[in-house]
Amino acid sequence: MSKIIYTFTDEAPMLATASLLPIVRAYAGTAGVELETRDISLAGRILAAFNDVLPEDQRHDDALAELGQMVKTPEANVIKLPNISASVPQLRAAITELQAAGYDLPDYPDEPKTDAEKDAKARYDSVKGSAVNPVLREGNSDRRAPKAVKNYAKQFPHSMGEWSKDSKSAVATMGENDFRSNEKSVTMPADDELTIEFTPASGEPSTLKQGLKVLEGEVVDGTFMSAKALDEFLAAQVKRAKDEGILFSAHLKATMMKVSDPVIFGHVVKAYFADLFEKYGEQLEAAGLSANNGLAAIEAGLDKLDAETAAGVKKAIADAYENGPDVAMVNSAKGVTNLHVPSDVIVDASMPAMIRTSGQMWNKDDQTQDALAIIPDSSYAGVYQAVIDDCKANGAYDPTTMGTVPNVGLMAQKAEEYGSHDKTFILEEAGTVAVKNSAGETLFSHEVEAGDIWRACQTKDVPVQDWVKLAVTRARASQTPAVFWLDETRAHDRELIAKVETYLKDHDTEGLDLRIMSPVEAAKLSVERIRRGEDTISVTGNVLRDYNTDLFPILELGTSAKMLSVVPLINGGGLFETGAGGSAPKHVQQLLEENHLRWDSLGEFLALAVSFEHEATTNDNARAQVLADTLDAATGTLLTEGKSPKRKVGEIDNRGSHFYLALYWAQELAKQTADQPLADAVAPIATELAENEEKIVAELADVQGSSVDIAGYYFPNVAKVSEAMRPSATLNAIMDKLAK
Repeated sequence: MSKIIYTFTDEAPMLATASLLPIVRAYAGTAGVELETRDISLAGRILAAFNDVLPEDQRHDDALAELGQMVKTPEANVIKLPNISASVPQLRAAITELQAAGYDLPDYPDEPKTDAEKDAKARYDSVKGSAVNPVLREGNSDRRAPKAVKNYAKQFPHSMGEWSKDSKSAVATMGENDFRSNEKSVTMPADDELTIEFTPASGEPSTLKQGLKVLEGEVVDGTFMSAKALDEFLAAQVKRAKDEGILFSAHLKATMMKVSDPVIFGHVVKAYFADLFEKYGEQLEAAGLSANNGLAAIEAGLDKLDAETAAGVKKAIADAYENGPDVAMVNSAKGVTNLHVPSDVIVDASMPAMIRTSGQMWNKDDQTQDALAIIPDSSYAGVYQAVIDDCKANGAYDPTTMGTVPNVGLMAQKAEEYGSHDKTFILEEAGTVAVKNSAGETLFSHEVEAGDIWRACQTKDVPVQDWVKLAVTRARASQTPAVFWLDETRAHDRELIAKVETYLKDHDTEGLDLRIMSPVEAAKLSVERIRRGEDTISVTGNVLRDYNTDLFPILELGTSAKMLSVVPLINGGGLFETGAGGSAPKHVQQLLEENHLRWDSLGEFLALAVSFEHEATTNDNARAQVLADTLDAATGTLLTEGKSPKRKVGEIDNRGSHFYLALYWAQELAKQTADQPLADAVAPIATELAENEEKIVAELADVQGSSVDIAGYYFPNVAKVSEAMRPSATLNAIMDKLAK
């Protein structure tokens, strides 16, 4: 049998998998296609990292390593669901849960001293942040809104907040002494091996990283953010938000940028609670309570302090709230602010949500209010300001008429910033960081001060060539203008512009509208065209790919989870990602409290269809093409019939949506004429599903409204999850007949 690999991940997508996968397996089996799962969840990654020290009956396959090799083969056909990109608080919570389940794992050490602690930290750090995506992404990204989804959004538009020309909402960014302004970049003339070296102001040089292999044509960058400048900038923003009477709101990516952004987040926390850290900073540090982990971790660890100090800390926190600007809230009812947990506010999701909601965020009174969005590094902050300026001038976008902005993203082989984790360093003293080649020659260097954040990243040449090819292919296929979002005033982008101009000559671009524009100007052009109902392909680097594939879909469709995300792998295989919607922890909370899962599996439906299509093409499997075509048609019916999950308990949820997909898919298969034996085989299933619709819907609805126990969050009980997510005995029995 042919096989499709379906990744087992975390939170809401994991729960949805328990309901959807048995249905899909039943249909896939009719085409001789087997769906196998691979566990790349946070818990699974942790266990795999300790495989050699756990007893044999607790060992966990290193599925991520296996998939990392698989995606380099022409046979690869992988469906990638959203997974947790773990921050330290999430990592600690998962470790605690696994320990409680009987796994003898060490605690996560912030400051390892022994060899055992250093080993444990290295293992845990290997699964933090964007540990999954760089391994699997052996191709560049093609993300777009399918026509059926776009048409549905036009017919049934989502809500958009009204914009005022007097809105005080704005983006605050450094503009100098940050990663963008300090960047230096070179294109390697030959294969080489680099060393990153630090020389203190007074002392001998030491090696930060050695043996860094680079290839001819590869772009290598180095840059740093000044800690001193960052602190001055943040202090000014606290004052500005207070003076203007708007919310103070920080927008970072402490999950993917797992080394740099938690540190920047810690600076933000210290800036807002300046008096707290001035008075009690030493005591907090001695107790292991770091601002990098957010206010929630500090409040949870107050029992590590003596009573008098703990009381003083509580008062200092209260005084900061009283005297400072109001802080944007993650959960107003529970008092959770934007400064509580570093992974709660992720810039690529939070900024589009803010823009969609009149440029406002939620305050402590559960009301929306103008906000100062603080994005310290200026590399891409201007994109959001450009969209905000457009909304202030022209009002909210209209989903019934607006165009679309699909994306071709450079991400293959750890391209750009998301591949910088192992080359990011927090400098403990002033000195010089230099990148040297194997001959000892300095490629570039930076003068740094204590506390500065220095990082390097690499972009290989083959992915850039593939990226340019994909951009031309998509522009030709859709007859849509394509804009490379590259800024000639930024060091890295200058190197890429030279490559783009060279590699475009390798393709037939006759009649195509291909441009190179800075991100800010490209954003302005894109939103101008959106308002005219025109489409524009954004051709971007890795971080902007993440930003744009949330920003524009959230404005166009109401969510980024409805995007079709295809990764044509460089060696011929296919990776199909199920949207850009994150793993939705709030959805899990609602399921546990009310047994209602509002996660929308539309992204999974879209990915499955193109995965079946890939199977049909690569393995000459005509029946798989029938599955792809009928699944697409069924998805269209599901949308127009309004069978997507709703938000409130008592309404249709994820499980009900899966039932209707099964029903409509069976009906499409039964009436298609390309494969009559398949139509005849599925027709009785279609009839039985339709005849039992009322009964199945009742069985799915009856379980809602009460709490449910799945015996874990990061490492739940598989049987309990299956029981919760497959509560209709009637539906299960019918699908079992097809599976046989």
